[in-house]
Amino acid sequence: MHSFGYRLNGLLTFAVTILALMCAITSLSDNFNTPSPSAEIKIMNINWFQKQPQGHDEVSLTMNVSADLQSLFTWNTKQVFVFVAAEYETRKNSLNQVSLWDAIIPAKEHAKFWIHTSNKYRFVDQVKKAVNG
Repeated sequence: MHSFGYRLNGLLTFAVTILALMCAITSLSDNFNTPSPSAEIKIMNINWFQKQPQGHDEVSLTMNVSADLQSLFTWNTKQVFVFVAAEYETRKNSLNQVSLWDAIIPAKEHAKFWIHTSNKYRFVDQVKKAVNG
């Protein structure tokens, strides 16, 4: 006859084994997901292009952003952060990156969208001459 401690040990060992097996199966299930998001961005209009007194250029533009990000949502995805960035070259830097727009997609129902917007953040080129402080 087994004592209460042996029975409790056997029950807890069985429960932990089943829990570990469920965690492994859950973790592996997300590896079979192959997301296929699609997005398209069109620049519709350059609202203004200004040379600032400090010597840099600033641009305001209007764009259409359409995306279908529904395939990114699985049981393990709470939200998706999406952004539009501009990349360009200058004589001074081979790669410049500027964030123009961003959003947080809170659920799969909101992951298919089309918006007409202007840049949310300033699109400014770096100062061309050194600024003495």
